[in-house]
Amino acid sequence: MTTASGDARPGVSRRYRAMRDFVRSMDDTLPGGFEITKEGIVHDMRSPDGRHELTVARLRKRLEQVMPEEIVAHTGAPDVENEPEGVMRRPDIMVIAEEDMDVEGSIDARTLIAAIEVVSRSNPRNDWVGKMRDYPLLGIPVYAIFDPRTGTGAVLTDIHPTPDGPRYATRKDFVYGEDVTIGEWTIPTSGLPLYQDGDEEEAGS
Repeated sequence: MTTASGDARPGVSRRYRAMRDFVRSMDDTLPGGFEITKEGIVHDMRSPDGRHELTVARLRKRLEQVMPEEIVAHTGAPDVENEPEGVMRRPDIMVIAEEDMDVEGSIDARTLIAAIEVVSRSNPRNDWVGKMRDYPLLGIPVYAIFDPRTGTGAVLTDIHPTPDGPRYATRKDFVYGEDVTIGEWTIPTSGLPLYQDGDEEEAGS
């Protein structure tokens, strides 16, 4: 895995651009998804399955029922990135004003209202550890995690400085069936699917 050091900002930028060019060249070539973190390139080998995508679809619908028309719960491309930090991510759902999507190329992560992830069965550590580290670094004020392995999740807010960099100070855990507030909007979590018992668990889950 290619890695990027936190030293010498110009060098980081050159390495980041090289990794970004590689990731974008692989998007339609290899299965799974690619993202760039402070530690290097993350490749989730498996494409999301039906229950993952059903969770994303239901969350998107529920959010857009309660949000104003000018705010969207967007899924899919493009990526969000912060080139100086050397991070490029693609949230399952990004809550963002429509006008902030009117850009060429990647979306500025600092314009997101919230990022939402449905935990991957193949690489749960990416959502629970990597993105929990990277999203406050990118300045995303709210990060909501839904975990179909356990029927639980968490909403993280209140970015604050720490010796290891920006981190979320507040974490509110929930179980499926409870109402969850993401930003200014509250949605139900009832009826969200769970992964089936016996599905393969990856190391680091």
